[in-house]
Amino acid sequence: MQQEPYDVLQVQGAHPVKMWTRGVPVEEEARRQLANTARMPFIYKHLAAMPDVHLGKGSTIGSVIPTLGAVIPAAVGVDIGCGMMAAKTTLSANDLPDNLGKLRSAIEQAVPHGMSPKARGGKMRDKGSWDTPPHAVDQAWRALKDEFDVICQKTPKLRHSNNYKHLGTLGSGNHFIEVCLDEQGFVWFMLHSGSRGVGNAIGSHFIEVAKQDMRTHLANLPDQDLAYLKEGTQHYDDYVEAVGWAQKFARMNREVMMQNLIAAVRTVIKKPFETHVEAVNCHHNYVQKEHHFGKDVLVTRKGAVSARAGELGIIPGSMGARSFIVRGKGNPESFHSCSHGAGRTMSRTEAKRRYSVDDQVRATAGVECRKDEGVIDEIPMAYKDIDAVMAAQSDLVEVVHTLKQVVCVKG
Repeated sequence: MQQEPYDVLQVQGAHPVKMWTRGVPVEEEARRQLANTARMPFIYKHLAAMPDVHLGKGSTIGSVIPTLGAVIPAAVGVDIGCGMMAAKTTLSANDLPDNLGKLRSAIEQAVPHGMSPKARGGKMRDKGSWDTPPHAVDQAWRALKDEFDVICQKTPKLRHSNNYKHLGTLGSGNHFIEVCLDEQGFVWFMLHSGSRGVGNAIGSHFIEVAKQDMRTHLANLPDQDLAYLKEGTQHYDDYVEAVGWAQKFARMNREVMMQNLIAAVRTVIKKPFETHVEAVNCHHNYVQKEHHFGKDVLVTRKGAVSARAGELGIIPGSMGARSFIVRGKGNPESFHSCSHGAGRTMSRTEAKRRYSVDDQVRATAGVECRKDEGVIDEIPMAYKDIDAVMAAQSDLVEVVHTLKQVVCVKG
């Protein structure tokens, strides 16, 4: 009898957790968090844990949570719609400038990131030079505004969030922009970001709404962050509408940044080139209705990517490791999912305590990127071995392209 490619975490009184983690370390805190989520009565069939699984806020990062009749806002989290976009170009390695610092500088000028005034919305867009092609942000916002106005009528405080101001901005932390080379030497542009301030505001609001709705039941939950909204209630409907909009915002945010990234590269590389020869734009923190095992269910992917048969996705490594463009195999046991990256092995605080700038310099040799104290928490050693992660999910995806970054921009 053929052995299944996953292990099963079975806890009394809980649904099974199928774990694609062979050869990859999983901390005990993450196992306990998975078990807590699996105890919720509305889980459908089982949870699926991806090989990059690790402890998260609200729910375990790297988990796939199918539910019937309820949704857990904290499982989706506050970085709603966070995900990746990648685009292959007709450029080759020989077309890149000898001085990659100029390329990184142009990208940093083109896309607001980190805690700069522009990224915080503190500078008027028409005063900056980064918003090219012209009106890219305004065009995207026009497609989002009407639905946002409806959402704000129901939740007025969202009007005062960073919404329009954050459209086309990268953020900080593990969000990044990279210029990569594939196995044939073709240049790819890749970026990682989500719904920014407005997504955070939506997520935070509904996490508190769920807790308030369940205030008499919180003591009975394995974790108060598992507070949920029941289908058929107004708050459930409001959340599904708002989270769906935030996911649209996140996808458009990546598209606007990609336009500005391409325009910035054209100022440095004068040779004409095409982009989107192959392109992928995928979420990895989101919820949507899907059909699995004969039923329509809500599937929350917290740090996981849809991997339906033939569907393209992106699995990035750390800022010093390889990344992968993958094609899904449509494995039903994972709810057609795969990992969203390498996954952290330690907290940001621990990474800063353990490693130095010299360690960061060595770990990112050959990559044009920041090499200072501000990015030590993103050092490659704070992440799992991406090759082990890929090996553990060989029945979930196949590798289409292998990418290695040569430029990395972080906030």
